[in-house]
Amino acid sequence: MLSAETLETTELLAPPKPRGPLVVRPGRLPAATSPLWRRIVVSARDAVVEAVETRRLFVLLPFCVIGGMVAYSQVAFEPNPWALLGVAILLAGFLVVSLPHITRFRFLLLVSAIWTGVCMLPIHGLVFGTPMLRFPVYGQYQATVDEILSQTETQRRIVVSNLVAIGDSKPAGVTRARLLIGADPPLAPGDVIEGKFRLAPIPGPVLPGAFDSQFHGYFAGIGAYGNVTSGLALVANGSSFDPTRAIEGLRRSIANRIGQVLTGSSAAIGDAMVMGDQSLISNETRDVMAASGLAHIYSISGLHLSLVAGGVFFLLRWVLAALSGWTQRLPIKKIAAVGGILAACFYLLLAGGLANVPALRSTLMLGLIFGAILAGRRALTMRNVAIAALAIILIDPASVFRASFQLSFAAVVALIGVYELPRKPPVEGRGWISRSINHVWVAALTSLIAGTATLLFSAYHFQQTAPLGVLSNVLVLPVVSFIIMPTAIASVVAMPFGVEQPFLIAMGWGIERMVDVATLVANWSQGLESNPLLTPIALFIGLLAMAWFAFIKNYWRFAGPILAIPAILVFALDVRPDVLIADTTQAVAVRDGGGMGLLAGKDGTFAVDVWSQYYQENFAPKLAGAHCDSIACVYANDRFSISVIKSVEAFAEDCERNDLVIARIPAPQYCGAQVIDAKTLRDSGVQWLRWNAAAERFDVRPAVPNLTRPWRAALR
Repeated sequence: MLSAETLETTELLAPPKPRGPLVVRPGRLPAATSPLWRRIVVSARDAVVEAVETRRLFVLLPFCVIGGMVAYSQVAFEPNPWALLGVAILLAGFLVVSLPHITRFRFLLLVSAIWTGVCMLPIHGLVFGTPMLRFPVYGQYQATVDEILSQTETQRRIVVSNLVAIGDSKPAGVTRARLLIGADPPLAPGDVIEGKFRLAPIPGPVLPGAFDSQFHGYFAGIGAYGNVTSGLALVANGSSFDPTRAIEGLRRSIANRIGQVLTGSSAAIGDAMVMGDQSLISNETRDVMAASGLAHIYSISGLHLSLVAGGVFFLLRWVLAALSGWTQRLPIKKIAAVGGILAACFYLLLAGGLANVPALRSTLMLGLIFGAILAGRRALTMRNVAIAALAIILIDPASVFRASFQLSFAAVVALIGVYELPRKPPVEGRGWISRSINHVWVAALTSLIAGTATLLFSAYHFQQTAPLGVLSNVLVLPVVSFIIMPTAIASVVAMPFGVEQPFLIAMGWGIERMVDVATLVANWSQGLESNPLLTPIALFIGLLAMAWFAFIKNYWRFAGPILAIPAILVFALDVRPDVLIADTTQAVAVRDGGGMGLLAGKDGTFAVDVWSQYYQENFAPKLAGAHCDSIACVYANDRFSISVIKSVEAFAEDCERNDLVIARIPAPQYCGAQVIDAKTLRDSGVQWLRWNAAAERFDVRPAVPNLTRPWRAALR
């Protein structure tokens, strides 16, 4: 998100001119004696008319594109490319014909934006998509390293391409793959490696509506996950002229220099804040930072980029202004703006480049802000937010479905929307005490606005809220702004001269204080947390509320978020399951009177750990009241009975006695119970079930609703 400093700074952003009252055409405003409901309706209508007449429809374009992308992702079949093209040509013709009729043209433009969203993902998949691996593959392969995603002392996650089978190994048949390998030998993008690979299909979502690795892997060109089982060797080094190789080398060098001075959480968070590598952050630190509402601090986004680019802007302007005679000769403000853009771009490269969507979005936004300075225009506008969103959608459309895009987009829309509202001009000649109080107030307000705007998306994706997040941000942001980030920048600048140690020590001290505050606030938050469960409908309601908020200019913009609250409570609250069945492990969890317990499988597996974290409850290793023998495990309560069958001998008896039969083998046709068997799990992935007393059977939600889309890796 954009930082409080960026919003507050009068040097970078000229305050908006005081606005007069809304001018309403004669005869449109009802008399004061009219019913209240009529005055409300007319006032809302006038707000919409004003937004249309001031050309605010442009800010709806990214929302329309996103709506079209959501529609494409949810249909049960892959649209015919020729049909998509035909409708697009037809809409283009209508747009040309409607040019003389401005109202009709605007409406058709929004419709065309929706259809652009429908076509965006198929086009991106055509260019960057990959065949998805459907069967596990083992063999000797050679591959080129494209990217090093993360690295610890013992292992690395990398992305490779150009997989070539050696000897009689079976061709992988995928464009790229993500591998887990050891820490040696040292690698960089462009290097060619060889070894014995084990490649597997990308797993589907671990719960219905959860993060879909197959979907995102397909559009990133990654068709398989795997590891190197043995014989990893560096065959050839990449070209020394490869810019990605040089950047990765710089990132690794900076990480090593940080690791030589700092240890533990200080080094891990330092790596994350300087280079965007969060792989060393422990789960305990992540939990504490999330519970206190500070997890965004170590994710490079608008706060960090604003501090870096804004700091360079002010430093350059101060230095140039201090040089006698340069103020009149050179446009120092514009020169400083160029320096800010270059600083933001360099930081983006360190943070992972185009793969880091929050950093990319923030860089684009800063580029528009500094570009406005160069052009002499107002910098922070909702139009610029729309342009930045459209640029990200064009570059990486699948990012729209990631939490990072949704959180950052919602925060920026909210901050700019509040900034656009009429307010008093800043008071001149304030003392340092008044300015300090105002800074704390702006930081608190910024945190409150951004936290409120992202609450829905945090609740949906992470099932967690930070009730004291505003307090922790107010306490920590001064440390981040005045200690951690300045010393981080200074340490990177000082590294070529070998004098980075004092700056890194200061940065580490600031990080330690930040973690101390996070721990304190997390302890205070115990008992105040909530575990909201929302359906995907909540995201659609949130999208509509954000679109209204961005479109309307006056205080009527708050009607969208306010009305979204009861809509979510009525239509989007989810319920907890009675049964969960894993697809790739033997785990079967059933709800009894005391919570969830395992009827089959082991605790500590990936699926069980994710379920436990998602629903914020512990899963008992053994389900109380279950009875198991060599051919089946049976559980019954006062509502339903379940049998997990291990052998075909159990079907004859258990199919008649139980409401639900779960089997990892094909079930016979005569089985009268509701059945979840091997084919269902293979095709539809994880199964979510809840008992429907009226129908006397389970309602079922599969994690994979269909196999007709190109990103599905299930075996057909």
